[in-house]
Amino acid sequence: MKTNLPILRFQPIDFQRLVKIGLWIMTMITLLVLFFIIIFVVSKGIRVVNSEFLFGLPERMGKEGGILPTIIGTIYLTVLAIIIATPLGVGSAIYLTEYTKENIFTKIIRFGADCLAGIPSIIFGLFGFILFVIKFGLGWSIISGGLTLAFMILPTIIRTSEEAIRAVPLSYREVSTALGGSKWQTISQVVLPNAVPGILTGVILSIGRCIAETACVIFTAGSSLRIPTSLFDSSRTMAVHFYILTREGISMERAYGTAVILIISIILVNFLAYWIMYRFIRRKGGHGG
Repeated sequence: MKTNLPILRFQPIDFQRLVKIGLWIMTMITLLVLFFIIIFVVSKGIRVVNSEFLFGLPERMGKEGGILPTIIGTIYLTVLAIIIATPLGVGSAIYLTEYTKENIFTKIIRFGADCLAGIPSIIFGLFGFILFVIKFGLGWSIISGGLTLAFMILPTIIRTSEEAIRAVPLSYREVSTALGGSKWQTISQVVLPNAVPGILTGVILSIGRCIAETACVIFTAGSSLRIPTSLFDSSRTMAVHFYILTREGISMERAYGTAVILIISIILVNFLAYWIMYRFIRRKGGHGG
């Protein structure tokens, strides 16, 4: 006896579509977290941000007045650290990728750089305090904080620069050598210009870490609220100022105001760096065409 039962047909699962939807959801969650943090901080601190807050001197331990010394201190420390770390990091990356072959020595250097990148910042602060503040007699100063920050961001610049240099096609080097270019001419005129976007990415990450650092800086640069006049003066960064205002309960409103300036500073640094990188790539592409 035959029964006319309907035949169920299952459509095959479109894994490509599922993966795309999953990745889109992850991206949206990341953006929502970012926007939530920005909106929350800005809503709490924007009311105190004005010209007096930006260009005034702190009063009553930061409960009143402005944050001008902390802005200047943040700029000094960040610029000094980048000036010291960038040539060392890029130079080390060039040596590892262009002047050595893969051996146990290069593996040890890369392993050491990876380990340094994972060390907590407070350990760097303790190291800088013992070496620069005490042993070298530099005291709590911008020079001590800048040197310590430079050592802290050095592994990031080395690894990102190394990967950027390795990403340049080998054929570029071969063409330059075939045309009679020396080793250094090939590196300086062919390899490095093509690796600039990747190197700049590492520098941007390092700038952001310097601006937002607290534990490392408070041990080495101190927390003076006076405007620094030399590299041997103590100074307080915006991140340290935010930390002290919050920890001591001095003024949460002004702490959030400082956080707003911190966020704006990091956004502006990233925007400027990516704009420079875009102009560089566009100019290079235009010449190539």
